[in-house]
Amino acid sequence: MTGNVILVGAGPGDPGLLTQKGRWALFQAETVVYDRLVSPAILALIPENAEKINVGKEAGHHPVPQDQINQILLDKALEGKRVVRLKGGDPFLFGRGGEELELLEAHGVPFQVVPGVTSALAAPAYAGIPVTHRDCCSSLHIITGHAKAGATTHIDYDALRRTGGTLVFLMGLSALESICQGLLDAGMEPDIPAAVVEKGSLPTQRKVISTLEKLPQMAAAAQLESPAIIVVGRVCALSDRFDWFDSLPLKGRTVVVTRPAGRSGTLSESLRRLGADVVEFPCIRTVPRNPCPELDGAIRRLDEYRWLVFTSPVGPKLLFERLLALGKDARALANVKLAAIGPKTAEALHPYGLRADLVPRTYDSDHLAQAMETVEGPVLLCRASEGSRALPEIFSKKGIPFLDVPCYDTVYETPDPAPVRALLEQPLLVTFTSASTVRGFVGSLPGADFSRVLGCCIGEKTAAEARKHGIPVMVAKEATMESLIECIKEV
Repeated sequence: MTGNVILVGAGPGDPGLLTQKGRWALFQAETVVYDRLVSPAILALIPENAEKINVGKEAGHHPVPQDQINQILLDKALEGKRVVRLKGGDPFLFGRGGEELELLEAHGVPFQVVPGVTSALAAPAYAGIPVTHRDCCSSLHIITGHAKAGATTHIDYDALRRTGGTLVFLMGLSALESICQGLLDAGMEPDIPAAVVEKGSLPTQRKVISTLEKLPQMAAAAQLESPAIIVVGRVCALSDRFDWFDSLPLKGRTVVVTRPAGRSGTLSESLRRLGADVVEFPCIRTVPRNPCPELDGAIRRLDEYRWLVFTSPVGPKLLFERLLALGKDARALANVKLAAIGPKTAEALHPYGLRADLVPRTYDSDHLAQAMETVEGPVLLCRASEGSRALPEIFSKKGIPFLDVPCYDTVYETPDPAPVRALLEQPLLVTFTSASTVRGFVGSLPGADFSRVLGCCIGEKTAAEARKHGIPVMVAKEATMESLIECIKEV
């Protein structure tokens, strides 16, 4: 059976600019063929079991020639695979998407195209440059500054000058001097505003705003590199007034997120929206215990318990998976009160139509234990095998009967340490949301010097673990993601 191919435009780099349809295509993919410049945050969306093929394509350097890329797409589709061809920007705007479809069409392979946000629009927008403005121009022209291999560019500079519109050159940084000179030779004013935007929409984005005459010199002085776009037109003069991206509170800051891969999304996305360059470094992983006869036994005797306690959002999900597997549903909890360590854990109950009866004012195990020291038992704890001893100790001290069921384990991951080791040479923010993330981080970087790391910790227990390893810390005022983010903003 023949598969199919979907060409997906990944956009300019910011994962938030990937379209919903593009994201859906990635989630369904069995094989993903991607270019080097696709954002790591977007690559992280590829299903773990999908085949990933890096064709390394970038401007002026094609380790895998285009005809081989075309053949890979065809071969994988003929194997019956759902194939996503993931391309930076938009696949049909100087992306050679049409060439990739020709071979598929000739062999009758079904295909679709998901447009992407082009850097021709996104990079100027992130640099505060509206590509059109009624006071400045009435047209926009997008030109490639990169010629086919072995050929020279043939740009009608005189025609471009006559349009009076905004000019955007893609893949033209290496030809910046000749582009500017071509426009000057065609009679364009030397003092017309012009710009180069490097790595548009990424946290590492930089820009140079100048005049057409001086732009090559200033771009060289700033040591701008590809990928970059060139913008020429009076709209460039608006950049300083409209530059919202460089004003974000975490622009220019690198933040390492150590949460498990499946749970890092909310924190990472929030930090990216604030302009941070987020490096995901998942140091731990939550593994459900399956089978878990102790949990199954407790579920069969749920009517014996007065309280059910959850210490992370993982607990409710696992409990209800086992409830359903045993032929039960939420009605089995009709006579049980529910306690949650914090609001995120309480929210994990909402999909099942349940609300927590008890959430401590301070969201940690110690305060949860204090809040429960007068409850009537028996109490059922549904939590990690390495959970805090605060709850069992308070129940034992107060004579409250309880059962502590370890229904999942925290497993330490070993992510590639090279990217983070390189960052340790400069001041670095690292988020820690539990003591286990600290241990996982330290264990992944044996022998590393953490003196330039600032650990942004969600609570005092986490901070105490970080201090053991010589990591300076800041502690969030409350044990919530929102408070942790505020803590990071204050650095």
